[in-house]
Amino acid sequence: MYFPVSATLIEFLILSILKDQDSYGYDISQTIKLVANIKESTLYPILKKLEKSGYLKTYSQEHQGRQRKYYQLTQEGHSHLAFLAGEWQSYKENLDAIIEGSLRHDKN
Repeated sequence: MYFPVSATLIEFLILSILKDQDSYGYDISQTIKLVANIKESTLYPILKKLEKSGYLKTYSQEHQGRQRKYYQLTQEGHSHLAFLAGEWQSYKENLDAIIEGSLRHDKN
């Protein structure tokens, strides 16, 4: 995708991915890569920040003989996701209005 993404948008995408199902880092990164060209070196610090903020918790589960770290949305994470979803909706509406020509700084 041509448009760059911010860390906040990546946070929103991560929380959205984890809304209904726990997941692990590689799976999360591959889902985000469907819409944004990010590297794992970008993703993991954001996952750590979300965990430190109390929005995610982690647990390990064995997969093919190895321990895999899973991320799970906390109650605080669900609340933060709802906040970000509202912010995204407002942002998207304003972008659409600018693109459609109905929002300009000189129009009332």
